[in-house]
Amino acid sequence: MDLPEELIRLQHDADDKGRTLEHLDDAERQAQRDAWFEAAAKVEAAVTAYAQEQGLNRHDVAKALRQAARRPHSQS
Repeated sequence: MDLPEELIRLQHDADDKGRTLEHLDDAERQAQRDAWFEAAAKVEAAVTAYAQEQGLNRHDVAKALRQAARRPHSQS
């Protein structure tokens, strides 16, 4: 499935914010967790909107996005 780069960037952003949690303590950790949840919510909303616009199954789009996001970040 060919996905828009914007969706992949959103997923990378959410993944990066989630990984950052491993290195933080207390208040910093909570603030980063909030940022991670917000980024993840943006991904979910974008996936849902894209799937509806394209007439695709939302879960198939989410799966394809997870697979695409596992590839190395593009240097664009």
